[in-house]
Amino acid sequence: MKLRRLQVEQLRQFRQPFVLDSLEPGLNLIHGPNESGKSTLVRAIRAAFFERYRTSSVDDLRPWGDSAAAPTITLDFEARSQSWHLVKSFLQRKRCDLTIDSASYSEDEAEEKLAELLGFQFSAKGVSKPEHWGVPGLLWVEQGTGQNIEQAVEHAGDHLKSALNSLVGEVASTGGDELIDQVRTRWRELFTPTGKPRGDYQKLEREREEHQQAIDELQARIRKYQEQVDRLGKLKQDHERIQHERPWEEAERQLEHARERFRQVEKLEQQQAQEKETLAHLQSNLQLLRQNQEQLQSLSRKLDVRKAELEKARRELEQTEARSASVASSIEAAKAAYEAAARQVEQARLQETWSRLEQDIRRLEQHNQTLTENLKSAQQYQQALEQAREQARENRIDAAAVKALKNTEHQWNEESIRSQAIATRLTWQLEPGARLALNDEAVEGEGERQLLESSRLVIPGVGILGITPGGEDLASTRRKLAALRQTLAEQMLALGVESLQQAEQRVTAHESAERTLQHTRELLKSVAPVGIEQLLADQKEAESRLRKAKTELQSHPAPEAPAGITDFASAEAGRGKAEARLAQAEAEERKHQTELLTRRQSRDSANSEWQQLQDEVQSPEYQEQLRTLATGLADIDRKRGNLEAGLRAREQEIQQAHPTILKQDIDRYQRSISNLRQAQEDRQRELRDIQVRLEAWGAEGLEEQFNEKAAELEQCNRRYQELHRRARALDLLLSLLTDKRQALTRRLQAPLQKHLDHYLSLLFPHATLEVDEHLRPGTFTRGAELGEIAELSFGAREQMGLISRLAYADLLREAGRPTLVILDDTLVHSDTDRLEDMKRILFDAANRHQILLFTCHPEKWSDLGVVPRDIQVMKERLENPG
Repeated sequence: MKLRRLQVEQLRQFRQPFVLDSLEPGLNLIHGPNESGKSTLVRAIRAAFFERYRTSSVDDLRPWGDSAAAPTITLDFEARSQSWHLVKSFLQRKRCDLTIDSASYSEDEAEEKLAELLGFQFSAKGVSKPEHWGVPGLLWVEQGTGQNIEQAVEHAGDHLKSALNSLVGEVASTGGDELIDQVRTRWRELFTPTGKPRGDYQKLEREREEHQQAIDELQARIRKYQEQVDRLGKLKQDHERIQHERPWEEAERQLEHARERFRQVEKLEQQQAQEKETLAHLQSNLQLLRQNQEQLQSLSRKLDVRKAELEKARRELEQTEARSASVASSIEAAKAAYEAAARQVEQARLQETWSRLEQDIRRLEQHNQTLTENLKSAQQYQQALEQAREQARENRIDAAAVKALKNTEHQWNEESIRSQAIATRLTWQLEPGARLALNDEAVEGEGERQLLESSRLVIPGVGILGITPGGEDLASTRRKLAALRQTLAEQMLALGVESLQQAEQRVTAHESAERTLQHTRELLKSVAPVGIEQLLADQKEAESRLRKAKTELQSHPAPEAPAGITDFASAEAGRGKAEARLAQAEAEERKHQTELLTRRQSRDSANSEWQQLQDEVQSPEYQEQLRTLATGLADIDRKRGNLEAGLRAREQEIQQAHPTILKQDIDRYQRSISNLRQAQEDRQRELRDIQVRLEAWGAEGLEEQFNEKAAELEQCNRRYQELHRRARALDLLLSLLTDKRQALTRRLQAPLQKHLDHYLSLLFPHATLEVDEHLRPGTFTRGAELGEIAELSFGAREQMGLISRLAYADLLREAGRPTLVILDDTLVHSDTDRLEDMKRILFDAANRHQILLFTCHPEKWSDLGVVPRDIQVMKERLENPG
């Protein structure tokens, strides 16, 4: 079986259509992070095959929060050399359509075709369970279940045994097969291949279920009718009681009282707000008067400050004027030092140019010498290269032909040894002077001869003995020896050698010449990367540049280096320092002049401000303003104290009234009134609905309908029990016959053991795993260790479970049954070495089966030899097709 395409829509997180197509017939690696949809795709494949289209127990397929969704799964696959196209929808749009080549099936018939193809059963009620999954339950491994194989084998046991029977049918057939076939034919008249009723049996069972369902519905309606009568009586009592008590009127009175108290609190809050505004206005005036008072009082303090500042400005001016002579002498010394440093730089530049020309000449001389040596070496390597090529041409020989010659000689030697072991051996021990003739060849003394063909032994005075070696193996060996001898001669002639040793010596000489050739090429490339011609051109160019440099040095005058200066950099550094000192001296001189002007301006400004303040403080208007401000401040402070005391008292009165609680009381009483009235209206409405409903149900005659359906069910049950007893008898008889048949099948487990041993040798080379009578992997042996699979570690059990499943898949494929292997995040508990072995096993199994491997760790499978497919990327491409 080969899955080609999978499409899901309105299924869990895949609200829009998602397509997984172009699946390979072997390994398929599908990866994505957690919650990307890997397990959803595996669940979709399971649902497409295992779940009944009409079931309502698959709410897990519905996208979250979408009650109108109709999860739809489309599968395209190949099986039995036919193309299968399956479309199955659940929940809101229940449908199943199957196309096999040009034939179409739908609904239950389509599902039976799928069950017959893969070997599983459908659940009679509710969601499909592991005991129904059969072969797919064995080969489709869910996340975290790889180590659990016993139950899966048990559920698929009948299909595995059927596959074994088809493989060893000639050996397993017995005289009871005809009886089994007859019983099975009768059994199939009543059952489908998956064990479900069919024909009249199915019809009677469906009619019985329909009658029972109708009776259950009538009983439920009768119970509902009685419950509604009881409910009607209670509702009438509650309605009359509430109508008499009228509890909402008391709540209305409480509401009006709470509103009146809240209006009183609102008046207090309004008065409080007005007084707060008045207090804020008084505080603003108080602050303004204090600022004015502070401003007037600050004039005296400012006068003292201005007097101190004036004295300070005079002292600073005198100190600055005293430094003028020192600044002038510093700038003159800096200018002289800078001029001397500039002259030293000029001489150092001439010295550096002369030194650079001398260094260029030395570098060019060294470069020219290197090129000359490389040219000489390259010419030597070129000559050695030609010699190696000549040696390779002389010893060139076909290595594959030599290998074939060696293989032929090995076969000839083996056949010679074998011939000696099976040939007729003739030994003799003759008296002195006695002679015999073997095939016209004189024989005397002692000796031994191996005879492969008919021979004549002449005994003088006695006669002739004919010796004919016997056995078909001897004749075959003789023919093989002759053929191998002829093949050896032809192969040596084709190679132009006289022996295998000579051919191997030529192969060794040719390989040595090739290594020498490669080594010489690398040496030549190391000294002449672009060829000898270019190396010669480079050498001539180097000589030309050397002559030019020497000419330039001769024409350049030699400098006279200043004393104390060694190079241009030192001279340049000295000039930089002198220039920096000059710039610093000039900056100091400018700073000094600026400071002189600043000090004079500061002194004049301080003197002017002091005189102005002195006149203002001594004026009569200033003294009058101070007295007026003091009187205003005292009056405002008294009014503020009275207002604050009143505000505190009113704030306490408001807090004691609890305005927030009053608001909550108003809201609570309003809701209570609405709820009480609404509840009474609901009771009245429910009373009317129940009365109308009871009148309608009473007109239907529910009890009469129940009696009629009960009679119909009794009649249907009698007919059903007749067929049911026959079905059970046939089922028991077929089971007994099949058990006898399985006794022989247990001897024929070799095909399964063969496939299991193949995979086990790749994981545990010296281990064995036996299959028990139920085809389950049982005893595990490794060296001196002996035990059951369940006793191994979790990771080892997971690995053994997978190789067992692959062995079952090989068995099913060999029996002509469809196989598909699905692995959802398996082998997560395997270490690096074991995982590498399991990759070999999966790659080997992929040559025979299609394998879908889902994982969230693609880096662990990067060396699996297949192109990984990223679900997240495919989803983004579908969402953003541009």
